[in-house]
Amino acid sequence: MGTTHKWLIGILAGAIIGLGAGIFAQADDGTDDGTVTPEIEEKTRGGMVDIELNKFEEAEDWRAYATSPLGDTKIKKSVQLGKIDDPQNPGNLTDDETKDFVEGQNHVLGVKSYFVDRGFDRVEVKPPHEYIIQGIGKQVSIWVLGRQYRHTLYIKLRDYRGNIHKIRMGRLDFFGWRKMTVPVPGWVPQSTRFALYNKNLHFVSLFVVSDSHEVPGTFYFYVDNLFMKVDRSEMDYPGSLIKDTW
Repeated sequence: MGTTHKWLIGILAGAIIGLGAGIFAQADDGTDDGTVTPEIEEKTRGGMVDIELNKFEEAEDWRAYATSPLGDTKIKKSVQLGKIDDPQNPGNLTDDETKDFVEGQNHVLGVKSYFVDRGFDRVEVKPPHEYIIQGIGKQVSIWVLGRQYRHTLYIKLRDYRGNIHKIRMGRLDFFGWRKMTVPVPGWVPQSTRFALYNKNLHFVSLFVVSDSHEVPGTFYFYVDNLFMKVDRSEMDYPGSLIKDTW
């Protein structure tokens, strides 16, 4: 084989190798190889998101209803003074928890009520309308300022069939702010298996039940930043914009 032919073969081999390297490099870049990156896939499929139900910046339209005819039951929009990440506060929170609470506005919803019948009396705090949850509700969280009463906080949800479900969040027997979180039980029906998200879960209210071992009388508690974690991974599919509501 002549020198000229060897030279041409060498150039051709080099070009092929370079082209292959370019192709593989482009595939590694994740832009033109036809695959979907996790970020794009997450945006496409929806995924798990935190839905703000209320930050109580406009809480004047909430109402409180108590079973006891005695005492005074009412709500008040209060201002959170200072920071809850004060180094002198023994109940210091993590950076993430502190950021979750102190960002944005500083109003909270205060509730005052009166209990007489221990273990039976309750106070319910309702928004002006039920909150409709778009997606499958997985978890509810709310910040609560406790005064170490042993009364118990619940949330009330309504499923798509109209049935009410009362879910226990926990006791208020602590001082200071605490983020209370509860999962939405799997036995709460949230949509039919034939048509997703046409009939949704509703958030109805918060309510506190008096403890049978607590002293009767007036008590206070405060709430802020009501959120629900929602799974929207099945919301986007071909034909999802056509709703079976006609």
